[in-house]
Order: sequence, then C-alpha cells, then structure tokens
Amino acid sequence: MTITNVQDQITYDSFYVGGEWRKPSNPEIHSVFSASTEQQIGAVPVGSKGDIDAAVAAARRAFDDPQGWSNWTAEQRGEVLQRFAQELDARGEEIARRVTGQNGMPWATSSSIEAVFPGLLVRYYSELALTGTEEYRPGMLGGVTLIRRDPVGVVGAIVPWNVPMALTFMKLAPSLAAGCTVVLKPAPETVLEQYLVAEAAIAAGLPAGVLNIVHGDREVGAHLVSHPDVNKIAFTGSTAAGRIIAAECGRLLRPVSLELGGKSAAIVLDDAKLEDNLEQLFGATMFNSGQTCWLNSRILAPRSRYDEVLEIFESFVGNLVVGDPFDPATQIGPMTSERQRERVEGYIAKGRSEGAKLVAGGGRPSGFERGFYVQPTVFGHVDPHSTIAREEIFGPVLSVIPYGDVEEAIAISNSSEFGLGGSVWTTDQERGKAVARRIESGTIGINHYVNEPNAPFGGIKASGLGRELGPEAMASYQQVKSIYLDPKML
Repeated sequence: MTITNVQDQITYDSFYVGGEWRKPSNPEIHSVFSASTEQQIGAVPVGSKGDIDAAVAAARRAFDDPQGWSNWTAEQRGEVLQRFAQELDARGEEIARRVTGQNGMPWATSSSIEAVFPGLLVRYYSELALTGTEEYRPGMLGGVTLIRRDPVGVVGAIVPWNVPMALTFMKLAPSLAAGCTVVLKPAPETVLEQYLVAEAAIAAGLPAGVLNIVHGDREVGAHLVSHPDVNKIAFTGSTAAGRIIAAECGRLLRPVSLELGGKSAAIVLDDAKLEDNLEQLFGATMFNSGQTCWLNSRILAPRSRYDEVLEIFESFVGNLVVGDPFDPATQIGPMTSERQRERVEGYIAKGRSEGAKLVAGGGRPSGFERGFYVQPTVFGHVDPHSTIAREEIFGPVLSVIPYGDVEEAIAISNSSEFGLGGSVWTTDQERGKAVARRIESGTIGINHYVNEPNAPFGGIKASGLGRELGPEAMASYQQVKSIYLDPKML
C-alpha cells in the first residue's frame, strides 16, 4: 500500500482485504474534505462491487476454515483481541484527529469517545465471550438439552459518518468476539481513520480475512447487503435506508440489526432544576453538534413553567462555544458537509414558515468564512404536529413544546414514529422512573443520557430493530442450536 502525507493531506491507494493491502478494481479516486475548512485533506480509492466480492470471499474463507477464527476458543480469540485493543489505544489520538479533521466533531468529543470506545468495547466483548457458549438445560420431559451458541457467519457492517469509530466497534467488537468474520463498509465522509483500524488489526495479528474494509457509495453498500455469502447485516443510518435494507434481508431471510433515526423527547417535569444539570443537558441535546440519532431534540416543558424553561434554553444555547473543532473549548463544530448544512437550514426555514417562534440562533455564526457552521438554534411555542417537531433534523436545533399535565407530556412523547432515546428531568428519581417506564423508547435517561457499554442500546418503531451494546449485542451475532441428548446415556 502506498501512503502519502503531503501538506496535511493523507492519501491511500488500497483496501484492507484478506489480511493484506489490495489494489482497487476501480481507478476512481474519492477526495476527502474538512468540514471546518472545506479544504481537501485526503484521497482514497472508491470501492466497487468487485472489491466487495473480494472482501466477502476473504471473510468466507476465514470463517469456513476448520482451523480458523470461528473454531478458535474464546480464550484464543480473546488473546488476539486484547492485542487489537492495545493497538487501537496506541492510535487513539490520531484516530480522533482524523475524525475531527473530516466530520468536524469537536475535539472534546472525538478524544473522549472516538479515541477510547474502540479499545474499550473490544476488551469488554473479548472478556464477555469467556462466559461460554454452551448450556445444559434440564428438559421438561425427562431429558437434557445442550444449547450451543455458534457465530452467525460472515457479517456485513455498514456505518455512518457522525460517530464513525464508536459505531464501527459497536458492531466489530461483539461480532469478532463471537467468532464471526466481517466486511466493513464505512461512510465516504469518514474513511481516513478506518485505515488506522486496519493497521491495528495487522499489528495485533488478526488472522487474514477476519476483518476486511472497503468503502464506497450506496451501490457498494447495497451489493454487500444482498451478497449471497453474507450471513448477517448490521447497519446504522437513516430510517429510509434501513427500510430498504430490512426489505432485502427479509427477502433473503437474513438476520439484520438496524440502528436508525430518532426524534427523542426530553420531558421537563414541574419540579426539574435544569440550571443544576447544564452539562448533562448539553450531552442529551447538543452532543456532537446535534448530529446524533438519539439526541433529545424535542423539549417538553410544563405550561406552568414554560416561559422559564424557554429562557433557560435560550441562555443555555446562547452560551455554547461555536468554533474550530480542534479547539478543546469548542462545544459546537460544523455540520459534516455542505449538504448536511443545507438540510438543517431547510428545517430552520420550515420552522419559521410554520409559525414557531425563533428564540435563539437560526443562521450562520459570524466570523466563519469557511466551514459548514450553523448556529445552535431554539424554537419556542412549537406545535407538536409541526415538521420540526416530527422529523429528524440531525443538527443543533431544539423545539420547545408546551404541555399541560404529565399525561399530555407522555402522549406527545409517544406520538412520534420514532422510539430511540429520551430523558426525564426531575428532582424525584422515583417519579422520573415512573414516567420513563411509560415512554415508548428503547432507551431513556433520568437527568442525563449516556450509552452505557454494558447495557443494550437500540430503538423501536421507526428507530430500528435489534440491540447493540451489552450482552444482547453479542447474542445477535450468534445462532442457537439445541442438541437433545440421549437420556439413556446421561
């Protein structure tokens, strides 16, 4: 593989396939740009169907090998995965630098999430795999059944650009620990950091074909989804794309995990003290410049305190630091691309035209001649049936919606087609739990929101199928077999 780094531009000419660097079958080159400077910062080859075919073939060989990865013990795999985690940690700072350089993720986030989660998750799942894959279960008819959990096979993993490394390893870590082999397709907007993943895999001694990385457009992803030698698809992205993938996997009777869009609600109860939880409020509503699927972009405030809550959010958003994503003080960076900024600005215009009151932001911040920046924005007096209250914006835009009593707040929250995240803000934990139990969502926090690595994460309704993180994720990369033992030989 040829790597060049000239004037801060990083250029690669190969894919990681079958344990080695493979030249692409397509001569086309993809230019990588910075979201904060709009300048080109790298170039990589563009994947094709032929490259996917080669990657799947390598993964298939590695999985089917009688002496290969899928037939290793959990201890043997764990030894290699622990080295993989160490190699990822050693590259953590550079991983964070490349992610921030591409998608504009604030350094405070990339250095604490993108640099850390890969190694953390690989260690967690390699240790979880040691708990065993066999169980003897006494039967109800007098016999005993041996329950086996075997790796599902070749996994096609497709990840987006917003939190690329964390989302990559929410798939890679459990699938590799389970004994699967993987073909990974990153998003075109964030590809440079994935070459560091390949380097870490090589340094750790991950066997050839266990991990393969090919990036490309939607057509390349679609070919991976429908490939006859792939046994499972794991996808994070839009609900629209998820529906297409689900339909294809349904046709093929192929297991699929889908982590899709969201329009989560933060329910502010009448006893809440938001001013005591501003850091947690930021994490729940504006994390990663608003470009996160589970963010609580609908703020439900009691009418008895509505003006006060609206003022708190106006002040809160107005004090956020918008700036160079590499500045550790920056809280809000640019949108990942010009197209994404146009999307967000389109929703802001829609909010205005539909009668919501613009309370803060709404434009582009001053002092940024380059970069895809949008001001953190708050709309007040938002109709819960309006466009900005129902559709996923994927930017730093909040809609503050009034409610009468808790029953109305729960009804508004549950009226969404999505069900991914959410939060309840209160000084009474028991009251918060009572409300949280009634929210139709896969996850919800009380006075904060955070994805715990050992707890299942995922959505219901239009937010997806299946769960990532926790033991539940490992189970989704396994297939269960029952062996009914001979009672006479017990």
